[in-house]
Amino acid sequence: MKRSLGWKIGLILAVIVFSIWMATPLSEKINLGLDLKGGMHLILEVQTDEAIKIQTDQAVNQLRDLLKEAGVKYDKIVRKGTNRIEIVGTAFEDEGKIRDILDDDFRDWDYSPSGNAFVLKLRPNIEMRLKDQSVNQALETIRNRVDEFGVSEPVIQKEGMSGDRLLVQLPGIDDPERVKKLIKSTAMLEFKEVVDGPFATKEEAEKAIKPEMKDDVVVLKTNPRRMGKLNYYILKAASVVTGKDLKNARRSQDSYGAPAVGFSFNSQGARKFERFTSANIGKRLSIVLDNKIESVATIQAAISYDGIITGRFTVEEVDDLVLILRSGALPAPLKYLEERTIGPSLGADSIRKGLMASIVGLILVMIFMVFYYKLAGINSVIALILNLVILLGILAYFRATLTLPGIAGIILTIGMAVDANVLIFERIKEDMRAGKSPKSAIDSGFKKAFVTIFDANLTTVIAAVFLFQFGTGPIKGFSVTLIIGILASMFTAVFVSRVIFDLIYGKKKKLKKISI
Repeated sequence: MKRSLGWKIGLILAVIVFSIWMATPLSEKINLGLDLKGGMHLILEVQTDEAIKIQTDQAVNQLRDLLKEAGVKYDKIVRKGTNRIEIVGTAFEDEGKIRDILDDDFRDWDYSPSGNAFVLKLRPNIEMRLKDQSVNQALETIRNRVDEFGVSEPVIQKEGMSGDRLLVQLPGIDDPERVKKLIKSTAMLEFKEVVDGPFATKEEAEKAIKPEMKDDVVVLKTNPRRMGKLNYYILKAASVVTGKDLKNARRSQDSYGAPAVGFSFNSQGARKFERFTSANIGKRLSIVLDNKIESVATIQAAISYDGIITGRFTVEEVDDLVLILRSGALPAPLKYLEERTIGPSLGADSIRKGLMASIVGLILVMIFMVFYYKLAGINSVIALILNLVILLGILAYFRATLTLPGIAGIILTIGMAVDANVLIFERIKEDMRAGKSPKSAIDSGFKKAFVTIFDANLTTVIAAVFLFQFGTGPIKGFSVTLIIGILASMFTAVFVSRVIFDLIYGKKKKLKKISI
């Protein structure tokens, strides 16, 4: 008996010491959630159809280049909808060349000839894969931007069952508008050759486009904050290089000491840029960000690895643009479906009331258990306090984020932990009324109650797992504390309480009565 109790007491002491060590200091080990600390709660929808449209536009540009290299004549290539391309006005003798190009370089597309045209359609499985990739890429891009911004303990994850929604929770944010702008900016950086301009209006620019150039150019407007006034330029549709070719971006200065954005290309981008600039000295090149022209400059010499974006930037705008370029461009635009800003005063009030509810509930439960079950009630109080210590220790070990629903989960586990003790104590009392000896009643009471306790806790854990799987951030916090609390209560109510009973009554050889 002594040997059996020895390892059990040692295990309990080890658990207590480990839990206290992990939970100290508690304020540094457990993070406060959005509803307690204050901050922003956003639900974003990734516009996956736009990602497919971007992919289709890139395929159109690639197809134009390949057909031009192969000497294939056609009237026009146009995108239809989000996932279809039509090559119109092809000659019969070029059909073989077109099929070879499509078979070699457009394997993700189904195609079919239709008169003097070819119709390409993106395969459904490829379209689904691209949509999934765009959501995952948006998730990683937002995470990178938030990490660069310096938000502590953010929650960034997929939301709901649709597969295209993202949950973003940012505790402690004091400039929500700036953060929203950083998150939502697509930051599509492109370098495009200038064909003509500037023009005062878009209509003037469109009239100046020659008919044979219509499919190869675009009309974009300038950013008046960067270039002084609103103008329009005709640019080549195909980009020389894009933000995907960047290796790094940094804060820099222009020749007058004003804030500017410096950038460096990767090896592939440097080769493309050097090849273009060396062949087009004297021509104009534009820097386009999110379909707005940030600057237009004349190419003076070949440029390879490094460059600079100048304009009327503030230091904060430079830092934000650098952050966005370094974290990568979003694959598709984002739409805000839900937005909540929670002030820290509301969070402080939630903490105060949550702690008060926990303390009052704990004290009332303790008073009831001691009053109703006497010495056995003290046993349950010890187990209950140990249950809370273990719960806080495990939360601290996993660096969990405590939310207001999480506090509710802790309060619920207090009730469930006591409920297990009540079942055990009532079983013991029933067996003693049936004429069993105290030691036999204790042994039988723990054994009989265990099945009921295990069944009730198992069903609760299953429900909590589903809450964790499909719930949002606060609901996940509730489910985490509930699951940990249930596991801790199983240990304290069944194992620790039995050890306490054995310590008090186990040494008495002729036990006639127990205080319960």
